[in-house]
Amino acid sequence: MNRRSFLKRVIKSFFTLITFCISIFVIYLYPPKIKEKKTFHIFLSDEENLHKMGIKKYNYSFSISNKIINSFVFLKKTEDEIVVFSPYCTHLGCLIKWNSISNEFICSCHGGKFDKDGKVIAGPPPTPLERLPYQIKNGKIYIEIKTYE
Repeated sequence: MNRRSFLKRVIKSFFTLITFCISIFVIYLYPPKIKEKKTFHIFLSDEENLHKMGIKKYNYSFSISNKIINSFVFLKKTEDEIVVFSPYCTHLGCLIKWNSISNEFICSCHGGKFDKDGKVIAGPPPTPLERLPYQIKNGKIYIEIKTYE
């Protein structure tokens, strides 16, 4: 390789690097638009059909952008309160299960455990289970789900 061809390669590499850096900077200045989260109020159950006490899994489905979404939540009912828990672990978003024998929520991905109030009792989850807002209208329970449309 002679001196002239070496300098051509160095100059090409330099301008390629500059072009790459400029394109990254432009993407940083004008990021793609992120869709906003929308709130959905989804029918869960009639109030009269709720279980007496304890924690129970409730399945639900709804339609968004011509897709049917099937999911579930855990509903805890005591004498004086109702709490709706998200089914996702706060560590990496894996689905959790309720173990009625040990009275705890268990994440099968990394062994995270939550007590019946959603508080972390073991494993890597950094925060308690998310409590979902709900409303009772005309004897029907609706949960509030936020998702991208």
